[in-house]
Amino acid sequence: MKAALPIIAFVVAVFLVLSQSSYTVDQRQYAIRFQLGEFIDAKTEAGLYFKVPLVQNVKFYDRRILLLDAPRPDRITTSEKKPLNVDFIAYWRIVDVRRYYQSVTGDEELAKQRLAQTIRAILGQEINKRTIHEAISAERDKIMTTTRQRADADAKQIGVEIVDVRLRRVELPEEVLAQVYQRMESERKRVANELRSQGGAESEKIRADADRQREVILADAYKQAQKAKGDGDAKASAIYAAAYGQNPEFYSFYRSLETYKATFRNKSDIMVLDPSSEFCQYLKQSGGGAKGAPRARAK
Repeated sequence: MKAALPIIAFVVAVFLVLSQSSYTVDQRQYAIRFQLGEFIDAKTEAGLYFKVPLVQNVKFYDRRILLLDAPRPDRITTSEKKPLNVDFIAYWRIVDVRRYYQSVTGDEELAKQRLAQTIRAILGQEINKRTIHEAISAERDKIMTTTRQRADADAKQIGVEIVDVRLRRVELPEEVLAQVYQRMESERKRVANELRSQGGAESEKIRADADRQREVILADAYKQAQKAKGDGDAKASAIYAAAYGQNPEFYSFYRSLETYKATFRNKSDIMVLDPSSEFCQYLKQSGGGAKGAPRARAK
């Protein structure tokens, strides 16, 4: 048993030395090997690697996409000198671990501060060139794309890639919202009044046009009626003339009867006339009237 103790101790020592002499790099990681605090090399591929124990050490860095979340909205002024609260998030990852370590000493929080500062400055420049409407909706995608491209060019200097930049919230400050809503309400009322005015004018125009068409139709109808009446009177006069030509005495007698009929509509109608007047011509005749004339009996 005593003879086996040295062997066991040797095996344990070898195992400890081997465990301190090797390290594994995961596919989700980068690794940097240092010797007495000095950078030696960077491992970007997954696998098993070796180092000198006690003299060399290894630090690991995440190669996955990381999130940069702005802690508070930034107030940025538009081209109209109107303030906006702008809140953004960004996605980034390490692409050059050696430059990343040399630039920010591998400190993730320091890298986030550097990226946030860059993105804020670029967003400010982009929004300063645009109106509120363009910043909020019309050119929002363009602002995000331009910001990502410019920020990525700067991030390459510290070995980082900006994958995406998103504007999470772009809105007016609370103290400005009330004034904006009031102006919007006034503008909507102005537009409503303008539409009502235009509607009233159009209504009057339609009514005037309808009245004009009515007058034209009535005038045309009256014209046609008068023409038809004139044609009828002409035909009636022609018929009367033809009848008068055939028997003038009968025609005169008939016309007198029509006159009597129109004059004495009621039994109570009374007319005082001279018996010798022409109106009583046929009322005075008994049986010996003119030749061809019908007989009438005077009362």
